[in-house]
Amino acid sequence: MARILIIEDDALIARMYEAAFRFEKFEVDVAHNGKDGLEKLKKNRPSLILLDIMMPKMNGIDVLREMKADPRYKGIPVVMLTNLSGSKDIEEALSLGAVKYIVKSKYKPKEVVAQIKEILAGYTRNDVPQTKS
Repeated sequence: MARILIIEDDALIARMYEAAFRFEKFEVDVAHNGKDGLEKLKKNRPSLILLDIMMPKMNGIDVLREMKADPRYKGIPVVMLTNLSGSKDIEEALSLGAVKYIVKSKYKPKEVVAQIKEILAGYTRNDVPQTKS
């Protein structure tokens, strides 16, 4: 099953999403700030990253920027999972390469897991080599 890296500074929210993904048989790593998130990214390459924006040590936008600048990691899909719902934040995250922007307060963890499954299924389909006819 896929490995999810959750980078979220709120321990309660991180545990809630970790439990939701583990229940669905995902492997899960959790980091509580941006710097630790980048370290875990390098240690255990995830299939997808859930990334908060407002965090200590390094915010999510800076993590996203650094990750997408590195050819080894730029292909990993990143979903912003935050309570910031301003259009400026959304536009910046998407322009830097995030595949989706989810406002935490609008979805239950089970709904977020369903959206992540859809994203991963799409990436899996795109990675399948096409046969020449």
